[in-house]
Amino acid sequence: MKGYVFHGPGQSAWEEVQDPGIEDATDAIVRVDAVTICGTDLHILKGDVPEVRPGTVLGHEAVGEIVEVGGDVRTVRPGDRVLVSCISACGRCRYCRESRYGQCRGGGGWILGHLIDGTQAEYVRVPHADLSVHALPGPLDSKDAVLLADIFPTSYEVGVLNGRVRPGDTVAVVGAGPIGLAAIATARLFTPERIIAVDLAAARLDAAKRLGADAVADAREMPEQLVADLTDGLGADVVIEAVGAPESFELCTRMVRPGGHVANVGVHGTPATLHLEDLWIKNVTITTGLVDTYSTPTLLRMAAAGRLPTSQLVTHTFPLDHMEEAYDVFARAAETGALKVVLGEPQHDVVAVRPT
Repeated sequence: MKGYVFHGPGQSAWEEVQDPGIEDATDAIVRVDAVTICGTDLHILKGDVPEVRPGTVLGHEAVGEIVEVGGDVRTVRPGDRVLVSCISACGRCRYCRESRYGQCRGGGGWILGHLIDGTQAEYVRVPHADLSVHALPGPLDSKDAVLLADIFPTSYEVGVLNGRVRPGDTVAVVGAGPIGLAAIATARLFTPERIIAVDLAAARLDAAKRLGADAVADAREMPEQLVADLTDGLGADVVIEAVGAPESFELCTRMVRPGGHVANVGVHGTPATLHLEDLWIKNVTITTGLVDTYSTPTLLRMAAAGRLPTSQLVTHTFPLDHMEEAYDVFARAAETGALKVVLGEPQHDVVAVRPT
């Protein structure tokens, strides 16, 4: 088969790799119909994630069809159309029993495209398939469903739920990339009084308005003053950090009200200053987290019912074998206007199942 292979910082290619096969009785092999690219993949290509070894197929999000399962798999079978979650879960360790699948200690967690070959290929092996793939509702289109593999559960769980968004709240979302936009969309489910989006790019602020932001602010123009003006000087009840930069995190801590919540979602590659000299007296709660994907079944039902604006986030589509072009467009988002790029192939009527 072919896959998108990481060969070291700045080096990658769409090339022939070995077909995956069943290695454990809990595995499933999925023929990939749609994948997307994550900002984390760009971090890997820059060399920011040293755990990823050269020769690894990238990607941790996909929609596809089961073609083979191990003997212990019970919840899916060949022919099932499934969502491949960005998080794998053994289901047995302490963290999995607490639904904290992102911290799995039984061979799961974030492993696809990280510690083992990932989804940006024609086929992928998914360990712990019973808890790591989700059967798709019939009417849900693949390019919409693939956004539920990572950005929607991440924004919802690590941003909205960790931030404890409630009806009537003022919510500020710093960063209007795909994660921030999904946070805006899912925060709206809790009927906050207002949502304020902050970003540097005018195109992304326009997208934030379309997704439901009530006000937008350029990050260079003292957005904390806008928040103060809209809240009678109090500050936002919830601030969601969706950038992963020291400046954006510190901005979030200046925008939050006493007793409020800062939910950090962004992936930080450098240290950020925590100004406890200002915050110690304010009863502020700061949360961090890797997504657990416990909300994925709920989000799938909502997407199938038309309650999530998934299609509005997809700005570019490509055939699966145009991976290098798709990466280039996604990496130059400021120039191309890319939010989410989706790669996929036409649906197949015949599924080839290799003998076990």
